[in-house]
Amino acid sequence: MERPLAWRSVTVISVLLFGVLLALSPSYGYHRDELYFRVLSEHPGWGYVDQPPLTPLLAGAGIHLFGDTITGIRVFPALAMAILVWLVALVARELDGSRAAQTLAAAGTATGAFTLIAGHSLLTLSFDLPLWMAAILFLLKALLREPRWWLAAGAVIGLATYNKHLIALLVLGLAAGLLAVGPRRVLASPWLWAGGLLALALAVPNLLYQVTNDWPQLKMAAALSADKGAELRMMFVPMQLTLFGPAVSVIAAFGFVRLWRDRRVRALAVAYPVAAALTLIAGGRFDYTGGLILLLFAAGCVSAAAAARRVRLAAGVGLALSALGSALLALPLVPVAELARTPVPLINEVARESVGWPEFVAAVQSARAAIPPAEQASAMVFTGSYGEHGALVRAGVPRVYSAHNHLWLYGPPPDTATTAVLVNVGPRIREQFGTCERRATVDNEAGVDNEERGLVVWLCRDLRTPWSVTWSRWRHFS
Repeated sequence: MERPLAWRSVTVISVLLFGVLLALSPSYGYHRDELYFRVLSEHPGWGYVDQPPLTPLLAGAGIHLFGDTITGIRVFPALAMAILVWLVALVARELDGSRAAQTLAAAGTATGAFTLIAGHSLLTLSFDLPLWMAAILFLLKALLREPRWWLAAGAVIGLATYNKHLIALLVLGLAAGLLAVGPRRVLASPWLWAGGLLALALAVPNLLYQVTNDWPQLKMAAALSADKGAELRMMFVPMQLTLFGPAVSVIAAFGFVRLWRDRRVRALAVAYPVAAALTLIAGGRFDYTGGLILLLFAAGCVSAAAAARRVRLAAGVGLALSALGSALLALPLVPVAELARTPVPLINEVARESVGWPEFVAAVQSARAAIPPAEQASAMVFTGSYGEHGALVRAGVPRVYSAHNHLWLYGPPPDTATTAVLVNVGPRIREQFGTCERRATVDNEAGVDNEERGLVVWLCRDLRTPWSVTWSRWRHFS
């Protein structure tokens, strides 16, 4: 028999989270990924070399439905986190959690650092977390109640591949858990295999895109591992403890014990260390395990709510303190002018890379202004990263090109573009021109040390080799 649903308290928490995220959405500026997704949304397709199509599709939908503003593009991420709160509460209920456990799970999720980050900005993480939690909820229902829920789990897993392929970590973790600790009889269920086939069928367009485009996601993963794999491995364990706040991690540890003690769902306890090990081996990002951490947290909330009063009080106080720290780090509460004087930019990459875009655009525009009118009709701008490309396109700068990730496919520039403004490019590209002169250096009003600050803007003339000949040299993944 299912526990009563704490629908009032969970609804209040969910609505408050949505309102706070939308109210704060205009603060700071676009994150570089949002600027990239905005460009990709203008070129809809079954996939892109660095990701599946869902996040760019939702970026475009947000723009069309709510306006081409920073708030418009962030409505869906805020809504996704409101849904995430509900899903985690439902997971706690599925694990026999009382109304208090559901409320505790909802509150801890809503105030987690990565929940706030993913809800404030449009990122692939924004939609991956609720998709993982929906899949986990249906997996629990299949393991605890009715095997036909494997079909629902398969449907969500298949659909999740349109956002990120990382849902495979959940599948591999569960499979390893079932094989290692059981219950192995589940593997004989026709409903499980039907769910697996449904997931595969829904994911086929994704697979076809990868096959027909020479497996770009594998190339992208290899590039990311080579670029930052060692750094990400060093950060993995500390970030596991702070993704949603220290209190969430402590409660999640008790949740692991709870899942382990229940033979019916022990496989999902094993899924977390399996996913963590695979992420470490591949040099992946520390947030790849976020969905499983929330599962463990929901299970821990069930134990905490059923424990002695002092335990419940400690859990509540711990989550309140974690919420305060998470809000200061994850939300744009610090004034931009004071941001560089705080540890926020060092810890929160999203905040760090969301400031300074107006100054970046102004520096590039100043270089373009130095081009005589007769040359401007054919002159172009070449950027080293997709964020820079997206910022200039958002500002209405014409003829902007980049060879970063999927943007390379939108080139090459016309061979008549013999005058170019270059930013964030190496000397090899500048050597293709007869002359190059420094025209500006990028800074930002906040003084935040991010990837754009200190970039030199070059004005180059007299292209020696046509773009159509050299374009393949400049492509890069990161």
